[in-house]
Amino acid sequence: MSETRILVTGGAGFIGSHLVRRLLDEGHEVLVVDNFYSGSRANLADVLHDPRLEIVRHDVTFPLYVEVDEIYHLACPASPVFYQRDPVQTTKTSVVGSINMLGLAKRTKAKILLSSTSEVYGDPQVHPQDESYWGHVNPIGIRSCYDEGKRCAETLFFDYRRQHDLPIKVARIFNTYGPMMRPDDGRVVSNFIVSALRGEPLTIYGDGTQTRSFCFVDDLVDGLIRLMRTPHEVTGPINLGNPHEFTMTELAEKVIAMVDTGVGVEYHPLPSDDPTQRQPDITQARGVLGWEPKVQLAEGLTTTVDYFRRQLAAQSVG
Repeated sequence: MSETRILVTGGAGFIGSHLVRRLLDEGHEVLVVDNFYSGSRANLADVLHDPRLEIVRHDVTFPLYVEVDEIYHLACPASPVFYQRDPVQTTKTSVVGSINMLGLAKRTKAKILLSSTSEVYGDPQVHPQDESYWGHVNPIGIRSCYDEGKRCAETLFFDYRRQHDLPIKVARIFNTYGPMMRPDDGRVVSNFIVSALRGEPLTIYGDGTQTRSFCFVDDLVDGLIRLMRTPHEVTGPINLGNPHEFTMTELAEKVIAMVDTGVGVEYHPLPSDDPTQRQPDITQARGVLGWEPKVQLAEGLTTTVDYFRRQLAAQSVG
């Protein structure tokens, strides 16, 4: 495969850092653009020496003038803790950031992929969710900055396609977990693991019957790369996620058994607009990309628990 210069916005974040490693392993030049709001240079510590990696501190809500062949547009905080902290900036990142990256793609004739989200489906009334479902989203709630920001980003991508014949790809990413997650990001897998490792009760919001589907990050990155390499006529949106559904109670029980610190569970009220079900229909991913997740939850959780155990041990030494 010929060497390509690839821009990854949000490349110092959780998913972005894994994607950057994969692209470097394949021999590409990689330009990481990140404002480090929720990402961290430490996520790329093991590849900082690579001469094909360049990291630029930049906010995508401002234009960027570089020469690239492909753009993976991942920039945007994806955990409620971070995107609700500055909701106006979250919407700007999705909307203005997408306009800037699409403009860059148009100028450089680069292929561009948007990391959209299952949150475009809102609290779904269709189960499982396939790409033809338009969603059930509150436009004025506390999660709307992210949900509607990503919906608008998808609109922009398809309008650039229709108006300028831009080679776009849109991936709708479902719950993803693995090493490089922040311990304070407020997502359920990291919350459960960190609480268990600290010997604290796991917090379940609601009655524990709401469901999620958990995809290990290595599988997700493979799906993104496969989507980017599809022919021009393939645009998506394509769901990328694990179709195996688990309740919050089932996930808590798995983490407690794995960490084995004898902790219990506490129940708290369900946050506003928190979806009760989330499960991808990945028929398109299987058919178009030849992709489906390979890492089972037990295997992925073991790797993730080991990562957080090392992180917390390093913090206690420091």
